[in-house]
Amino acid sequence: MTFLDKLAGIRRQMEEDEVDAYIIPSADPHISEYVPDRYKCIAFTSGFTGSAGTLVITRDFAGLWTDARYFVQAEEQLQGSGFQLVKLQAQAMPEYISWLTERLTEGAVVAFDGDLISVQLSALLEQELTFAGIEINSEKDYLSSIWENRPALPEKEAYIIPDEITGESVPSKLARIRIALARYQAGFHLVSSLDDIAWIFNVRGSDVKCNPVVLAFALITEEKAILFIDESKLSEEEKGKFANWGVELVPYSRISQELQAIPSGSVILLDPKKNCYSLFRKLPKKVKVILDTNPSTNFKAVKNEVEIENTRLTMVRDGVALTRFFKWLEENIGQSSLTEISVGEKLYQFRAAQEEFVGESFDTIAGYREHGALPHYKATPSSNVELRAEGLFLLDSGGQYKRGTTDITRVISLGNPSEDEMTDYTLVLKGMIDGSTARFPKTTKGYQIDAITRKPLWDHALNYGHGTGHGVGYFLNVHEGPQVFNPSNLPVEIVPGMITSVEPGLYRPLQYGIRIENLVLAVRDTVNEFGEFYTFETLTLCVIDTRLVKKDLLQNYHIHWLNGYNQWVADTLSPLLNEEERLWLKEKAKAI
Repeated sequence: MTFLDKLAGIRRQMEEDEVDAYIIPSADPHISEYVPDRYKCIAFTSGFTGSAGTLVITRDFAGLWTDARYFVQAEEQLQGSGFQLVKLQAQAMPEYISWLTERLTEGAVVAFDGDLISVQLSALLEQELTFAGIEINSEKDYLSSIWENRPALPEKEAYIIPDEITGESVPSKLARIRIALARYQAGFHLVSSLDDIAWIFNVRGSDVKCNPVVLAFALITEEKAILFIDESKLSEEEKGKFANWGVELVPYSRISQELQAIPSGSVILLDPKKNCYSLFRKLPKKVKVILDTNPSTNFKAVKNEVEIENTRLTMVRDGVALTRFFKWLEENIGQSSLTEISVGEKLYQFRAAQEEFVGESFDTIAGYREHGALPHYKATPSSNVELRAEGLFLLDSGGQYKRGTTDITRVISLGNPSEDEMTDYTLVLKGMIDGSTARFPKTTKGYQIDAITRKPLWDHALNYGHGTGHGVGYFLNVHEGPQVFNPSNLPVEIVPGMITSVEPGLYRPLQYGIRIENLVLAVRDTVNEFGEFYTFETLTLCVIDTRLVKKDLLQNYHIHWLNGYNQWVADTLSPLLNEEERLWLKEKAKAI
């Protein structure tokens, strides 16, 4: 069945139901960013494989709304699908809603599958569309009937990680959540987001590629905690541990019945951004619903001392793998046939040789020359190109280890860089240094760090279309909230214990892309009569290529930081390297 056949099949059902527009989001019943194969609905329908987007289908138009990270990728993947690219002006904004209100007439019907739409988004749809006289139907699944051999739900093993790795027991985490519930005077708390569940119950799995999570729901009350999970995923020993913690295991499919059985007059807390509309509608009418962020989301973002120390250890292991990889790449470029795909596979081998490596934290972005200008590029057999001893190579990659998650981007020159390449690289590096060394007062938000990081580029009338940074989990999702460094005025303060990426970039379409990324830990800096101030500790350990640096564009503090950083990398990693590797790293870490 072609994409055009699928589109026609959806439209036939729309016509039968007298539906004027159908919305297909990038989500699953847990409102995940990365989803199991069963819920890769956008890829199935249109061929677009990016992690963010929304399809909107009307009787005479079919479009994909996505952001700047995916414009080029979407243009390529949508060819012949019947879908057109609609470019978002702002990342993560549902701009298709206003598009619908402008094009549909009063009395029109917009439908979607409530399993795939968050409570927050459904409320926005209802508010905007109802005001325009447009009706909503949230119970339409038009994909199941046309999706032959649709993948089943994953049935992979789940496992508990010990307290000495997590730094906090399940009973302790549940107690903290119950204290938060008491403040809301709520007797129930529904948790659907997979990383929150993994954190609360110290459980990990591999149900979603690159994300060590297991499909589950949770319902936490004052007296008990119910984990809705396929018990066949757990060993008898692990089932016993959950029982000892007062956690009741109930089949995954029973979540709707349990919600419907909540007594009238009860109060339930749920996160509108992280629960699907279908489950929300299962709640009895006389249950009071409080919509707010999951307490665990905020708890999880602030790493404890065990998590921080383990993350530092993981960064050392990742740094050893990266050092060996970049040495290998430098020695083999031009000597043997290397492609974007093959070097990504080689990097995986170097990481896999490290202790406690579990897998990648996301699909490696290996972009040579013009492919580096695509922020979320993924090499495919059709796009894969050979690396030559010239041009820039961008590598954005990360690992999942039992004691932490990594995410790092480096750009290296495979030949003699041009003046323009060096200028652009140096400006991006300045931004990364400024963001990583910022000193800021308590209550500072992510958009302020974002502006600090962008300023060296703004000074030259340059910019980039993605956020500057995202939170990173602890042996969990590489994208973790609530904090982000981006232009959005989100009311989330940056507090000590948060691990966030700093990754400014600059992209020259059809030429090259530059992005330099480290992970940083927010730490306390000083307290004086002006208040409490925080700063960042850099965690990532990988030498920065100085061959691309134009020293005259740097101020003294940039030079001091760069030299100090590269020397720290060499001092930390050298004891774990052989003599040849140490000499190579020493040369790369030379002061400029």
